[in-house]
Amino acid sequence: MKTVKVSVVTPDGPVYDSEVEMISTKAQSGELGILPGHIPMVAPLKIGAVRLKKGGQTEYLAVSGGFLEVRPDVVTILAQSAETTEDIDMARAQAAKARAEQRLQNKQDNIDAKRAELALQRAINRITVAERKF
Repeated sequence: MKTVKVSVVTPDGPVYDSEVEMISTKAQSGELGILPGHIPMVAPLKIGAVRLKKGGQTEYLAVSGGFLEVRPDVVTILAQSAETTEDIDMARAQAAKARAEQRLQNKQDNIDAKRAELALQRAINRITVAERKF
């Protein structure tokens, strides 16, 4: 089966680099499915999961925004942060979720609500990817 090389890079360095059969992720414009030979494109990503199909298996990454660049033979994801399911610290993700929910409930003037909402979305995404509940 044909494959496409996928590289996921964050400011902290590379997170994933492999040949896969299919990539699916959430862009700002909607769900994207990318196969080898896809037309070139660039798309901003939402906070969400990246699903990578490889050899009959599916690997997952939790991505917190960024950009997806597609070329016929290479897909590059430049993400603000990205973690494989094995790298996600569930206790830390659940603590971040609880903190964000608490900040949103308290509605204190000194807390930026948009920032707390994004923190909550990132924490929920990490938990969802770690538990593989899509």
